[in-house]
Amino acid sequence: MRVRYQYKDPYTGEEEEILVENTETRDQPKNRENALRNLKSILYNKELQHRQEEQRKIEDSKKKIEWGSQIRSYVFDDRRVKDHRTNHQTSDVGGVMDGDIDEFIKAYLMEFSDQ
Repeated sequence: MRVRYQYKDPYTGEEEEILVENTETRDQPKNRENALRNLKSILYNKELQHRQEEQRKIEDSKKKIEWGSQIRSYVFDDRRVKDHRTNHQTSDVGGVMDGDIDEFIKAYLMEFSDQ
């Protein structure tokens, strides 16, 4: 049993023909069922490879965690907290240490919302 499938990649628009052949048994309905199962497996693997490639692109774009790449510094002697990405700062060190970082999030969203 042969199954031909005209595959069009939804991401690139490229077209290709996928041919799956199955002759395991003499029963044609079972061969057809196995061929369709193999076709589904091929299509699943294509989608999985695309998603892994997208994830790899995201991972490659991440910055390395090393000295000098910090986002926020807590300076207790001057009683201020400064976000180095947006240059937003506050004197409420205790609030920031307790998790009140809404104004930093807002500053970040305002700064990078157009990207």
